[in-house]
Amino acid sequence: MKKEYDFSNAKPNPYANQLQKTITIRIDEESISYFKELAEETGLPYQSLINLFLKDCAENKRKPDIKWNK
Repeated sequence: MKKEYDFSNAKPNPYANQLQKTITIRIDEESISYFKELAEETGLPYQSLINLFLKDCAENKRKPDIKWNK
C-alpha cells in the first residue's frame, strides 16, 4: 500500500445521495405483517417496501391524519 495517493482526478460518488442510514424504529406487529405479506406478493424485502412507502410520503409531503381524543 502506498504512503500517499493522488486524488486530484477523483470524481464524486454518484450514489452518495442514495446512501441509507441504519436506525431503530418501533413499528406495531400489524404494520409489519402487512408489509411482510406485501413483500411476498411483490418479491421485494419488507424493509425496502417500508422505505419506499416512507420515501413516497416524504416526496409528496403527506402528513398523517391524527385526531387526538380530548
